[in-house]
Amino acid sequence: MWLIVGLGNPGEEYADTYHNAGFRVLERIAEQLHVRIKERCGPALISRQILLGGEAAAALVMPQTFMNRSGAALAPVFERFESSARDIIVVYDDLALPLGKLRVRQKGSAGGHNGIKSIISTLGSDEFLRVRVGIRPDRELGDVRDFVLSQVAKADRALLVQTEELAVKAVETLIADGIEKAMSEYNGIDLREGSAAEGRAKDN
Repeated sequence: MWLIVGLGNPGEEYADTYHNAGFRVLERIAEQLHVRIKERCGPALISRQILLGGEAAAALVMPQTFMNRSGAALAPVFERFESSARDIIVVYDDLALPLGKLRVRQKGSAGGHNGIKSIISTLGSDEFLRVRVGIRPDRELGDVRDFVLSQVAKADRALLVQTEELAVKAVETLIADGIEKAMSEYNGIDLREGSAAEGRAKDN
């Protein structure tokens, strides 16, 4: 049973922030499959069982703790589905990656992301699958915390939406075809290249 865990902060005021990319990716998956992520399981919301990547059973999980306590929401979910770290895919925003890129990883450090720090602390391991959604724009940011909790800028929205849509496909590929296939298929994509080409075409 796969658990697809999207990271974000609960509450309408955070829904359209950069930090909630993980929530939005799960909402896209739920919309495609016509399910809702509404059932309570401890401090998390979960979907009913779905099929992803062919015939693999999965559930969508959105912790309702704040980001820096994301790991605390997982214990009841693991117990409910009799799952462990090897069964989860965590989807989250990553300021180390530029807008328009994502990274599929098998394990690794938190890289300064408080939600991932919390999950590593809870699991006692950094060996779990991740899909990292790039959110860093090509401009000076100032205070990092203020940026990730700010509403997505109009100039960034289209590229971030495309990246989140790509993350949905990466999750499906991870489940259907495994980590090596997903890494080779998605880690080299840079959606900025398409946007730049479109911009040049409009200028001409």
